[in-house]
Amino acid sequence: MHMADALVAPAVAGTMYVCSTAAAAYSVKKARLDADPKKVPVMGVMGAFVFATQMINFTIPGTGSSGHLCGGMLLSALLGPYAGFLTMIGVLLIQCLLFADGGLLALGCNVWNMAFYGCFLGSLLIWKPMMKQGMSKVKIVAASILGCVLTLQLGAFSVTLETLASGITELPFAVFAGTMQPIHIAIGFVEGLITAAVLVFVYESRPELLFCSTDAEKKEGRFSFQHTMAILAVSAMLIGGLLSLAASSNPDGLEWSIEKVAGSTELEAEGGVYEAADSIQETTSLLPDYAWRGSESASGTVFSGIAGGIAVTAVCVGACYLFKFFRKDRKTT
Repeated sequence: MHMADALVAPAVAGTMYVCSTAAAAYSVKKARLDADPKKVPVMGVMGAFVFATQMINFTIPGTGSSGHLCGGMLLSALLGPYAGFLTMIGVLLIQCLLFADGGLLALGCNVWNMAFYGCFLGSLLIWKPMMKQGMSKVKIVAASILGCVLTLQLGAFSVTLETLASGITELPFAVFAGTMQPIHIAIGFVEGLITAAVLVFVYESRPELLFCSTDAEKKEGRFSFQHTMAILAVSAMLIGGLLSLAASSNPDGLEWSIEKVAGSTELEAEGGVYEAADSIQETTSLLPDYAWRGSESASGTVFSGIAGGIAVTAVCVGACYLFKFFRKDRKTT
């Protein structure tokens, strides 16, 4: 659901940058109060995991469309809303700059649509209340599916609102929204199943890693913390480096909806702001579309999956040290 620059007017893009930056600044403030140093490797590993899983588009049967994990619900169920949101920003930033996945001008929109709802609403309005009386596998599955479907619906609707505010006449609001919402229900359901599978694994392995776990649930799991992180890290590398080769070639829910409404996914936008953003991305995107420049070799996809995961890990862990997150000696208030 990464929006391209052609979908948003500069004024809308600027507004969403302000909104996303404000949410990020608040998250930095709150994360600095967290005194759990174990969250540093969790941010790095799970950032890489979400990056890898986003490379795998799964087919939505009978539609000609595909979808992929957004990851906000997954990250916030492990890290809480603030660290989860910042991790998602790391993922989206690397995707935008290194792989030209999502427009640079539209980055503020993509952060809001794909990260804010899943990390804040999914975590605080769905996950936290459902886990208040204790966790169970059934609750984790239910919260994952409900959270992913609801927050993806909000994200998809935001895309249509941002497009409407931008005056993209090829995409009439009612028709565009009527196309976007149903397909993202199906995508959200599949994302919920994937999210549930990962969270149930963590629940059985190290239940204390889950957001809102109680003292009674902070017991020894099947694996040590290091073993659990190693399994997730290796999984991220295998998913990004190998399973990504089996990704569906069908357009994702947003591209599919645009094609249904406008007849083509190639929307054009003219102006100095668009040219400047495109020029920056042209310079920074060393692996555009997760491939070598000018080549469709499978090795480019494999390298992109591994290198991207490493880059996301570096950004997330680096941010922890830069902003001094998760210090044990910091008072929590």
